[in-house]
Amino acid sequence: MSKGTLIIISGPSGSGKDTVMKELFKLMPELKFSISSVSRAMREGEVQGEKYNFISRDEFLKMIENNDLLEYNEYCGNFYGTPIKPVNDCIENGQEILLELDVNGAYNVRKKCNDCFSIFIMPPSFEALKARLVSRGTETAEAIEKRLKAAKDEIERAGEYDYIVVNNVLSETVADIATIIKSERMKSDRVSVTL
Repeated sequence: MSKGTLIIISGPSGSGKDTVMKELFKLMPELKFSISSVSRAMREGEVQGEKYNFISRDEFLKMIENNDLLEYNEYCGNFYGTPIKPVNDCIENGQEILLELDVNGAYNVRKKCNDCFSIFIMPPSFEALKARLVSRGTETAEAIEKRLKAAKDEIERAGEYDYIVVNNVLSETVADIATIIKSERMKSDRVSVTL
């Protein structure tokens, strides 16, 4: 059996990561998704165990203390992290697991894991990114400006990734990422050859 692979996906807020991943999982249902643990309260529309496991701050601190996390960070007073066991289980079972991480989390995982690859989802332009954030209608102008500033910082780090995919046309973006994953499967160090 071939060893499993860890796939990192990042991109600024408004780049379309969630939509891209939703379509990618339809196209490649064999992919697994790493569910993050978070210490914040559940928001309207969120479902426990779908994208996040909502836990208390004390539970999260215990996970840190027990080295149960592959990576974690604190943002606006809440902790976000990737439990290590489900990731290791997938890799040991020869499965591919997708982690959606910010640029700092991605950097930390790449430092720890040699056998992974990373994809940065880039908006087609900064104007398109701003338009997407505004069209959501869920945030104040001040919050949008904060997200745009953060997006600039993240985009400056896109060169740290193995692949950059511009999300202009959704179907093309999903097809491009599927092609990357399929080509990574064929790398000689990922394939076990026996005669």
